[in-house]
Amino acid sequence: MKLSVVVPVYNEEKTIAEILKRVQKVRLADEIIVVDDGSSDGTAAIINELSSDKSIKFIAHPKNLGKGAAVRTGIEAATGEMILVQDADLEYYPEDYPALIKPIENGSADAVYGSRFMGGPRRTTMFWHMVANKMLTFLTNILYNNILTDMETGYKLFKREILQGIEIRSNSFDFEPEITAKLLKRRARIFEVPITFNPRDYSEGKKIKLKDAFLALWALIKYRFVD
Repeated sequence: MKLSVVVPVYNEEKTIAEILKRVQKVRLADEIIVVDDGSSDGTAAIINELSSDKSIKFIAHPKNLGKGAAVRTGIEAATGEMILVQDADLEYYPEDYPALIKPIENGSADAVYGSRFMGGPRRTTMFWHMVANKMLTFLTNILYNNILTDMETGYKLFKREILQGIEIRSNSFDFEPEITAKLLKRRARIFEVPITFNPRDYSEGKKIKLKDAFLALWALIKYRFVD
């Protein structure tokens, strides 16, 4: 099955070249779609230089719209039977691609989530961020009668066909609860696999804020009752 890797990026000039190098190194991505979401640093120039490689497709938003908007653009441009979202900040490891892909290739899953809380290697930092993630996941399980361990994970792999007919409205980090809610309401088969996680802190450029937790909370409640 052809794999499309969607890389939403905003002001990541220090990491974008390295993450693309890591994605290419695992030799599983048939196409890499990098969506620059209106970066104001040197990110776009770096991507433009690297996109001379035919495996990399570069799309630029003229202004910053948010992660959800960038992911939506990438999904629309993807041609693979499998679509994986890869953040550009080096928190997630492309070496985990085989584990993510396996449940789809063997016919067990429609989507696979890379869980940061299933015992995989991880850096020990950002305690309150972890608490917020677990609370949002717990609420997801209550509202949608599920047993996810990590709803907010940035590593989500989808069969292309399961995304067809799903309209993604979120422009920001609330993409994660929206797509999860809509998949669960459609009874999609979601598998979770443990992944390696190396979170950066705010001094290192982490972008998600406390307000995003409240946006995620509202999205979970809203999409439980509307589509």
